[in-house]
Amino acid sequence: MNLVDSSGWLEYFADAPNADFFAPAIEDFDNLLVSSINIYEVFKRILQQRNEYVAQQAVVLMMQGIIIDVSPSIAMHAAKLSDELKIPLADSMILATARDNDAVVWTQDSDFKELEGVRYIEKQKD
Repeated sequence: MNLVDSSGWLEYFADAPNADFFAPAIEDFDNLLVSSINIYEVFKRILQQRNEYVAQQAVVLMMQGIIIDVSPSIAMHAAKLSDELKIPLADSMILATARDNDAVVWTQDSDFKELEGVRYIEKQKD
């Protein structure tokens, strides 16, 4: 299973330099997990940069994957990861969601760079 971090989704939607890195994970809907945290972050960013219609269209594509809501178990696991790894709330939620569902995190967020179960690519300049 794969879980693409919000940075990867935004890269893909913008057809930015690392879009091709994220495309295989995003386009394999049968093996794609999408955290509700990702939906929040992607919708908000596209809403800020474009408009609500474009943001809604992005979410429609994201919902082709398997949506994972934040459960109490994921929240507690995320809190432990945040404390242990010193990573922000959203990142810890994504990592906990992936680990609880045996998924690989695909990202260009440097907070994940050295973590087990992560496919990381350095963000390229546009």
